[in-house]
Amino acid sequence: MANFLVRRVLSIIPVMLIVSAFVFLLIHITPGDPASYMLGSSATPAQVRALRIELGLNQPMYKQFLVWFGAAIHGNLGESIFMGIPVTLAIWQRLQPTFLLTLLAVVFEILIGVPAGIVAASRRNTWVDQTVMVLSLLGLSMPSFWLGLNLILFFGVDLRILPVAGYITLARSPWGAFRSLLMPAFSLGFINAALVARMTRSSTLDVLSQDFVRTARAKGLAGPRVLWRHAFRNALLPVLTAVGNSFALLLGGLVVTEQVFAIPGVGQLVINAVNERDYPVIQGALLYIVTLYVIINIVVDLVYAVADPRIRFS
Repeated sequence: MANFLVRRVLSIIPVMLIVSAFVFLLIHITPGDPASYMLGSSATPAQVRALRIELGLNQPMYKQFLVWFGAAIHGNLGESIFMGIPVTLAIWQRLQPTFLLTLLAVVFEILIGVPAGIVAASRRNTWVDQTVMVLSLLGLSMPSFWLGLNLILFFGVDLRILPVAGYITLARSPWGAFRSLLMPAFSLGFINAALVARMTRSSTLDVLSQDFVRTARAKGLAGPRVLWRHAFRNALLPVLTAVGNSFALLLGGLVVTEQVFAIPGVGQLVINAVNERDYPVIQGALLYIVTLYVIINIVVDLVYAVADPRIRFS
């Protein structure tokens, strides 16, 4: 286990180097000049040129990358051009709503998707199975923003039991934070639950057809015990992969959902940075997203050994 962990951690280094170079180049070849945006349309070419020199944008691209990546290794992602604060602080200020929204969405995803998939697998080719599959197909086809807007219309405008937009911090009111995240979390959780339900059903059906399950049934074990204790436990690994990937993607930034519900999270930070050509924030946020994705995948690999004792990392 220790050797596996060391190898996976070391493998992050080339991945981060390649991704960082790609992100840096992609951002710098897009049209737009931060200096021109900062000074406005009334600025003279001399003023723009002077600001570019001050920001280091006049340097060759490879020098800008080496300076930025060298500082990023030491945890310094630079300073936001427009906000005037360190990028790490800007991300940290937006991390709480994104993390809580992701966590709540994953809870909904598991509570809806896993039981639905197991029920569908245990009642294969019945109306229950077909209903679950139709609902999962509907969930996969439904845009999260459309479901979110309908939830706002029904629960926020018609019933007026939930806030239609905004976010209340945990320090101000934990209950208020939960209420403000309930609708966006459900819209994300329901859609991701569709994939988890299909994954759970497929994996469970594969396990139910194996010999050890037939042996357990032949010994007279009750159906629910065979299903939950024997079948589902062995079908868990693909489900863990799906949940882990969705957690990483959601935590990386819920761009559309945060825009619809006006939640000041990482996704909204990235959108604002793109609109303002705030290079340090875009680079720092994308590096944060990639780092989270790699770390969460390592954690999922380690959870495999806990979920299935047969797995050993050499």
